Amino acid sequence: MAWSASQYVKFEDERTRPARDLLAQVPLRSVGRAVDLGCGPGNSTELIIERYGAEGVSGLDSDVNMLEAARKRLPGSAFVEADLGSWQPTEPADLLFANAVFQWLPNHLDIFERLMDGLSEGGVLAVQMPDNLGEPLHLAMEETAHAGPWKAAFEAKSVRRQPLAPPSTYYSRLIAKAARIDIWHTIYNHPMADAAAIVEWVKGTGLMPYLAHAGERHREAFLADYLERVERAYPKLSDGRVLLQFPRIFMVAVKK
Repeated sequence: MAWSASQYVKFEDERTRPARDLLAQVPLRSVGRAVDLGCGPGNSTELIIERYGAEGVSGLDSDVNMLEAARKRLPGSAFVEADLGSWQPTEPADLLFANAVFQWLPNHLDIFERLMDGLSEGGVLAVQMPDNLGEPLHLAMEETAHAGPWKAAFEAKSVRRQPLAPPSTYYSRLIAKAARIDIWHTIYNHPMADAAAIVEWVKGTGLMPYLAHAGERHREAFLADYLERVERAYPKLSDGRVLLQFPRIFMVAVKK
């Protein structure tokens, strides 16, 4: 599945806010080596550079389009193509930072344990993931998937990503390697212009696997059906906008 940097940055302010909130809780005054895991178009990498300076800060992503956008945005920084499912630092890192990427990897608990081994003493694994599969925008994806002429494809194979584990599971898996772990949820409420804006938002992330699975010939009909469901789920406010509720989970683990 190919990602679109241009689609992603349509809502860059909203997407960057959780990265900013996560970075604010990283208890490091300086870093010798920091890696932005799943760096996307470089918006989160830029935050790390603003705080710690460019030296020693790099980005990593598996998508060529995202990496091209990141290199254009931050031409003096290193961006590497790699698979997070198997990647491991070649030398200890002070900060491994991941903004909204590991929800796509079902075995991310195993990956987190491995990444903790790639940290220097006192180093930090900082992770943020959307925890919103129970929200109407995701429930509507499933409803649309099983409602149209494309439904046979979804009955044969589901594309719905796995729900995240409870905070206690993350804590239990990481605490043996951590001196301290902070875990918290934040629910963002984003005012959006209308339901169509919500659809534009998820076209750059969660809706992409559904559109790819439905197939190009069904794309417009799928989007139309989905938009109708989103319009019903998100009524207009007094000023004509709609409010997108978006829960996210955050974790900051400091290595022993």
